[in-house]
Amino acid sequence: MRLTLLRPEQPELKELLVEASKALAVLDAERLEGLALCCQALARDLAPMSESQRDLLRQQARAAVDDMAVFARVLEATRANVQVMRRLRALRSERLEYGQWGMMEDGRGHD
Repeated sequence: MRLTLLRPEQPELKELLVEASKALAVLDAERLEGLALCCQALARDLAPMSESQRDLLRQQARAAVDDMAVFARVLEATRANVQVMRRLRALRSERLEYGQWGMMEDGRGHD
């Protein structure tokens, strides 16, 4: 998918950020992957852009500063939640292993 900044159907950067924040908040992985592809296409399109296209993108970036900050906070909170979920999963796994070993010793969990 190639993005052209001057096409009317191409969403503005601010709209992409709002949609990405919403998708992240509800953990819509499919939509997030689609948005990531849009961002990759935008990054690819930066090199051959005309100066007027770059100016338009700069304006969009300035207009989207607040939305970028919100998205960054949502992304950071999501990362923190994922770390907590991984720790909980590891603890649960350790407890299950410990419980299984204890039950194997004498059938009651005591030596």
